[in-house]
Amino acid sequence: MEYKDYYSILGVPRDADEKTIKKAYRRLAREHHPDMNPNNPRAEEKFKELNEAYEVLSDAEKRQRYDHLGKDWQQWNQTGRRPEDFDWSRWTGQGFPGGQGGVHYRRVDDLQDLFGGKDATFSDFFDLLFGGMGRRAAAQTQSQVQQPRVFEQPVDITLGEAYQGAARVLQLEGKRLEVRIPAGADTGTRVRIPASAAGADIHLVVTVQPDSNFERVGDDLHTEVPVDLYLAILGGEVAVRTPDAHSVMLRIPPETQNGRSFRLRGRGMPRLNDPAARGDLYVKVALQLPQNLSDEEKRLFQTLRGMRH
Repeated sequence: MEYKDYYSILGVPRDADEKTIKKAYRRLAREHHPDMNPNNPRAEEKFKELNEAYEVLSDAEKRQRYDHLGKDWQQWNQTGRRPEDFDWSRWTGQGFPGGQGGVHYRRVDDLQDLFGGKDATFSDFFDLLFGGMGRRAAAQTQSQVQQPRVFEQPVDITLGEAYQGAARVLQLEGKRLEVRIPAGADTGTRVRIPASAAGADIHLVVTVQPDSNFERVGDDLHTEVPVDLYLAILGGEVAVRTPDAHSVMLRIPPETQNGRSFRLRGRGMPRLNDPAARGDLYVKVALQLPQNLSDEEKRLFQTLRGMRH
């Protein structure tokens, strides 16, 4: 096994701080990047070596583990013993002398980006010191590829469609597929279409468009109903429209004040996945005063005012 001097690879002293290490790495990575050296067959290998060194020295826990190994390695060399006789077994597994064990790694995708894609490998030295990360990364990558891909497709629906449920027709792999959007769907609701032959799930992501007549608060709806002066004073019934274009009759008691709110139980939105249960519909009275009064009407109002004082 060949000992790798990561400090020499990056050209930094062993007591270099994080900023110095990062600066050296960036400079050398630009210099030796394969895309900048297309005619140099060694460029890719050098670039991987730089990335491996930075992966270790930029992580405090991995650097501590590496530094402990370095001290043992230097002492071994100073005794004049053969490098091939060095006891590497002390550095395998989960722990290391003086440490707590359990090295943390970046996400596999991050390491693959550093090392040039899913076919990238780690050196045997790195592999031994950090527990076979290279082999695990390759295995995890293969398992990730087998997972179904997920595609998101936004879909807009009206509040009325959310109130009753809706359908959309999709063209999928040459076939027409009708997808049901359940009653009670709200902005952010996801409707999953199972994996197709191509191995991809499709998620429809719902957006419920604003409605000029209703405000939705959870499963409850809020609306206003115009009520004329005479109905507000004398009482009676008024039709209240619902999002499905039907109407429900609301009883207005005599002397109802402007802005008063009435609650119609069970007339709100159906609850997602439980359409038998519904929220409530809150109806606010919006008093409409008469306009363009005739002279006779004005006289009658003046008479009424005189009776009240």
